[in-house]
Amino acid sequence: MVNVNIKKWNYGNYSSENYGSHCQAISIGNITLWFSYNTVIAFAAGNGCKVIKNYWSTTTGRHLNCIDGGNKKDRLDAETFEKELKEALQKHTIEV
Repeated sequence: MVNVNIKKWNYGNYSSENYGSHCQAISIGNITLWFSYNTVIAFAAGNGCKVIKNYWSTTTGRHLNCIDGGNKKDRLDAETFEKELKEALQKHTIEV
């Protein structure tokens, strides 16, 4: 059996189960991915948390605020976010 540290949880403190069911995070080894619905909106891979700008709805905006405390000035544009996410995923690939 392979021992890989994998965790999945809902982030945020939402009174509505609808919001909470659409904001999930997954941690595999030393990389964490935050999702809004089925889209990765933030990640952490040893170099701090990277958060994408809000290109979607107010609901996703709430999710982003929950992750970064509303720090909109440090959010990345889509192209930069995707490039850095790809690099982080390639660097932190888990071999089983």
